[in-house]
Amino acid sequence: QVRLVESGGGLVQAGGSLRLSCVGSGRPFSTYTMGWFRQAPGKEREFVAAMSWNGNNEYYADSVKGRFSISRDNDKNSASLHMNSLKPEDTAVYYCAALLGRPTTTPSYYEHWGQGTQVTVSS
Repeated sequence: QVRLVESGGGLVQAGGSLRLSCVGSGRPFSTYTMGWFRQAPGKEREFVAAMSWNGNNEYYADSVKGRFSISRDNDKNSASLHMNSLKPEDTAVYYCAALLGRPTTTPSYYEHWGQGTQVTVSS
């Protein structure tokens, strides 16, 4: 089992930046693909970014490419999502998730989830 806790959300103006953090505990963090997802009110949970267990492979949704960056520090059992040039449409609850296997954009494949952190971007 892996327990994930996100932090770093908040209110920011359009064009601003935020850094979300996810800290894991339990089973060795380094064995997991880490992903970030988001869910806006009335919408389905959608893929944002993912990184393989060793950090060698990164994947991004088209809507965030060039603006968001995922990173991880296995020694610290942590993963981060650096968000730049934020837009009002980025407003959502952001979740980190862990998967034993190759990165995927499908939420249902991820076995462990954090509680989520709210990101609100004002226009």
